[in-house]
Amino acid sequence: MLRLITSLSFLCLMMAISSMAQGPPVLDTDGNPLTRGVEYYVDPAITDVAGGLTLVARNGSCPSYVGQVPIGPGSVEGLPVIFTPSNPGDTIITETTEFTVAFSASSTCVQNTTWGIGEEDPETRRRFIVIGGEPTVFDIDSDQAVGPYTIGWCPACLNPPLCGRPRCGLAGNDHGKGSENKNKRQWQGACFLPGMAISVSVAQPWNR
Repeated sequence: MLRLITSLSFLCLMMAISSMAQGPPVLDTDGNPLTRGVEYYVDPAITDVAGGLTLVARNGSCPSYVGQVPIGPGSVEGLPVIFTPSNPGDTIITETTEFTVAFSASSTCVQNTTWGIGEEDPETRRRFIVIGGEPTVFDIDSDQAVGPYTIGWCPACLNPPLCGRPRCGLAGNDHGKGSENKNKRQWQGACFLPGMAISVSVAQPWNR
């Protein structure tokens, strides 16, 4: 009996440690955990600058990029996204969950609307979030300094001795100083709203 109680205590302890390691769930505006396969609007914490996220064609050509809907007449919610945890067994998005993001919408450039961090511009030293390329793994952290949540990314290193220090960042931060900077919209925090797809055609580019 003592051995059984000890085993059960150890099991409960391991379950508690596992639960803490997963981090708290990321909540939408209804107070429900973000869930795999569900559509959400990503609503910027700073709402007087630009609206939700959508597809943008820089210079009118492909590929498409992640951008923000400008403030103006009509809806500014943008397009919904779907979060897919990297671990097939995960259904809830927590603050330690690694996941990919895709727009729940079609693109005139490519069929795949999964987000990826593009190559660094040698002049501006900025990276835009592009769709249709190699998917990037993101995560979400709570940060009351800039908004309810921030979306971050950090490239995976398959061969640590050869990778060096990874270039990580927060999606949406605009640190660029180039001539394009006046056309960018800063996006640092987010709320996640349940919703269905809507049509938006005009937007501003969005970068990290």
